[in-house]
Amino acid sequence: MKLLLVEDDPAMQATLQRALERRGMQVVACGDGLRALERWRAGLPDVVVLDLSLPGLDGLQVLEQARAQELRTPVLILTARGAVGDRILGLNTGADDYLAKPFDLDELEARIRALARRLPGTAPGGLAAGAPEFCGMRSDPDSGAVYFNGAPMELAPREAALLRALLAKPGHAVAKERLFELVFPGEPDVHYEAIEVVVYRLRKKLADTGVELVTLRGLGYLLKAQP
Repeated sequence: MKLLLVEDDPAMQATLQRALERRGMQVVACGDGLRALERWRAGLPDVVVLDLSLPGLDGLQVLEQARAQELRTPVLILTARGAVGDRILGLNTGADDYLAKPFDLDELEARIRALARRLPGTAPGGLAAGAPEFCGMRSDPDSGAVYFNGAPMELAPREAALLRALLAKPGHAVAKERLFELVFPGEPDVHYEAIEVVVYRLRKKLADTGVELVTLRGLGYLLKAQP
C-alpha cells in the first residue's frame, strides 16, 4: 500500500513513518501543504493521512484543492482539533475519515486499511463498481468516478460511494443499513443518521439528470428514472 503522510511536526512525522513502514506500508512523508499537493499528484497514493495545521496551505485547503483537481484518493484527517465542528468541516470538504490526536497506532492502521479497501476499481461490500449504464449514468470500474452522459460528475467521495451502490441495483431498494456500511465503512463513531445527510446532498446533485433518488420508508433508497 502506498501512503502519503502529511504531518508538519518532524518528530511525529518520523515516528509515524517508521511505525507504518514496519506494518508493511510504503510511506512518503512531507510537512507542508504545497508540497503535499505536488506529492499527491505525482505519486497517486492509495491513502492520504492529512494533518490540518500545516504551513503553506492548511490541511483543509489541501483537501479542497485536491478534490477540485479530481484527486479522489481516500483521506484520513489526523489532527489535534477534536471539536465536532472541525470534524464536520473536514468531512464536508471531502475527507473520508477523521482521527483526533492522541490516538492508538493500531486504530490508525485499521482505519487506513479500511480506506484502502475502498480503492477505485474495488466493489465495496461486494457490489459491482462497474454497474451497467442507467439513464446515461455509469460508474467507471478503474477510476471509481461516476459519469453522466460521458462527463464526470462532481461528487464528494461519500456521495460517489452512495451513488455507486445504488447504480449497482437501479430500480431496486438498497437498505439504509447496507448503504451506511458502504458509505461509512469501519467508522463506529459516525451517527447512523449521517447517511441521510449524504442522501440529501446527492439528491440535489441528481436534480437535473433525469434520475431520482427515492426514499422508501422502512426499506431504504433506490434510483429511478424521472417521468
